[in-house]
Amino acid sequence: MANPGSRVKIKRGSRFSYRLRSRLGLLRSSIYVAIRRLFRGSLLPGWSYRFETGTHFLRRQQNIAFEMPDIARGQEYLNALFLNSPSPRQVSIEAEHGPVQGLWFIPKGDLADITLLYLPGFEYGFRSKFHDTLVAWIALAAKARTFALHYRQIPEHPYPAQLEDVRQAHRWLLDNGIDGQRIVVAGDSAGGNLVLALLLCLREDDMPLPGLAVCLSPWVDMSNSGGSMTSKQSYDWVQKRMLERWAAWYCNGADPGDPHISPLNADLHGFPPIYIQAGDADIFFDMIRQFNDAAHKQEANVSLEVWEHMNHKFQAYGDQTRQSKLALAHIQKTIERAFRDKAQL
Repeated sequence: MANPGSRVKIKRGSRFSYRLRSRLGLLRSSIYVAIRRLFRGSLLPGWSYRFETGTHFLRRQQNIAFEMPDIARGQEYLNALFLNSPSPRQVSIEAEHGPVQGLWFIPKGDLADITLLYLPGFEYGFRSKFHDTLVAWIALAAKARTFALHYRQIPEHPYPAQLEDVRQAHRWLLDNGIDGQRIVVAGDSAGGNLVLALLLCLREDDMPLPGLAVCLSPWVDMSNSGGSMTSKQSYDWVQKRMLERWAAWYCNGADPGDPHISPLNADLHGFPPIYIQAGDADIFFDMIRQFNDAAHKQEANVSLEVWEHMNHKFQAYGDQTRQSKLALAHIQKTIERAFRDKAQL
């Protein structure tokens, strides 16, 4: 991106060209994967044609967006074509324009007596409709009113802007009468990083901690350690070169080893239960496993569930793949169990 700090206004004509280019790209990915599977089989065991095509297409889309001259155009391109979210008959979406910005995702039907604060990822820089899909599936699984925060973005707003926005959103929920123990804080990738950093800040400030934290493929080390950053690139749609740039923009001279930036280095004593899902084909897998090992040495209440052959944020496929459907069901059971146990105390 030649001018990383600029977020220009997108010309109307480019939206059509982006949609057309994206649809042609999806067609190419579909044909390429079909031919490859015909002669070589699936890239990894258990990958359906839909999942493998989606991975190839998402990697292509991400590469194109990454090379665009500014983030605004990259974001527009990513939003030109995206996975379908659950039907509006299942989840309603309402914009929040108060002291914090974001979207409420409200499942239809009976809701659990909890509120879910969701922190989207896409590495602090893109606000993608891809995340609307993922958040909608999470809201359905949790059966909870879910607020997805729109925090400030890099490169214009480096650390600690995003963490400040997350802390403000949490205070806002408390100020609106929501019991802190009835809050679930969840996030994916960079959002998972912010979940863990928020817990650290709340403990330091002696603020009410949430009842449960849920992290999907969390980016726990901004120094991008671990062999999976290289060895899993052929199976994932996020690439190491992208993460290195985004980490540099986010840190902007701050120490990447700071626990508020890299929760891998955090003292986890006194944290609420943390439930993590990650695939062993995820580019972040080694750092996540290292975080889990460190947590167990500290006797922290951290549970890591590893999904064989799955890559980054596979849960976004919702009910379209066996693995994503089962992962969402496990999230639902984890939330139900956490708050059932609290009710019995």
